[in-house]
Amino acid sequence: MKFLYAMIIFLPITLIGNAVGFSEPALFACSALAIIPLAGVMGKSTDVISCYTGQKIGGLLNATFGNATELIIAFVAMKEGLFDVVKASLAGSVIGNILLVLGIAMFAGGIKHKTQSFNIHSINITSSMLLFAVLGLSIPAIFTHTMPEESLTAQFEGLSLITAVLMLIIYAMQFVFSFVTHKHLYKESLPTEEERPSMSMPVAIGLLLAATVCIAILSEIFVGTVEPMAESVGMSKTFVGIILVPIIGNAAEHSTAVIMAVKDKMNAAVEIAIGSSLQIILFVVPVLVLASLLFTPMSIVFTPFELVAMAASVLIANRVSSDGQSNWLEGLQLFTAYVIIGAAFFFV
Repeated sequence: MKFLYAMIIFLPITLIGNAVGFSEPALFACSALAIIPLAGVMGKSTDVISCYTGQKIGGLLNATFGNATELIIAFVAMKEGLFDVVKASLAGSVIGNILLVLGIAMFAGGIKHKTQSFNIHSINITSSMLLFAVLGLSIPAIFTHTMPEESLTAQFEGLSLITAVLMLIIYAMQFVFSFVTHKHLYKESLPTEEERPSMSMPVAIGLLLAATVCIAILSEIFVGTVEPMAESVGMSKTFVGIILVPIIGNAAEHSTAVIMAVKDKMNAAVEIAIGSSLQIILFVVPVLVLASLLFTPMSIVFTPFELVAMAASVLIANRVSSDGQSNWLEGLQLFTAYVIIGAAFFFV
């Protein structure tokens, strides 16, 4: 993690490079390397604030800011009209969290501990919610193929808004479920020891705000270099959006999940991976759809390949989590599936 925070040096390098006219690929690489540690700072600050506010508010804060980096990058890209990149990055976050992050975590943890266990009740609920969420994303796409093309625009925009609002309602209801009506199902996932905050609350809030502002500034530079960089190196915008952008935005969270698995805290690792994917679909996607009304409305319609990849990932997650145990072979299978999907998107 110290190495991760040392990468903050790329923040001034990116700003200077943008001022003096670095090439687009160089600016893309520098801004990406600068965003990674800032995302880690946001996560660390949120965890510290959670120690002071308690479990309920802390859970809400972690859920809200857990994918803040992706939300900021996607919002900037959406404002620039890069809807394909936005949707690809959101789909890539879901696929990457389930297959790449969970796969590496299970593999690394399984190598050291052979077989690991996690809270089957809470994980199964999250996995089921994830299956519902992907179904919600699929309906608008199916709808576009059943209506005459000339009457689609207004109708699928309306369907996208309805779907977005309903997803946000379900997202809010899961907190009522986990913190009020069925909190006994989540007792196993709570820490057994009270964590001591590593900094004061004002410092944590200050770091959170500073990191958010820096990521917003860097996102402008990062998004502005996506198209030129993709063209210069021969990559498609879809590949950049579905593979590179999610890895950059989730790098700090990814490393945390792997560290938790190696420490035999597999419940935390699985919650990070699957829970983050759920937040992307039920919170980030609807918020972006509603925010797009301020600019050019963005539909919630994903490409068939993106939907198939997300659905397959979610089905795998449900299967892997069904027994409450994991091993290194399951992790290797998840990672291999991610590589295959990534290779397919490379040639799209």
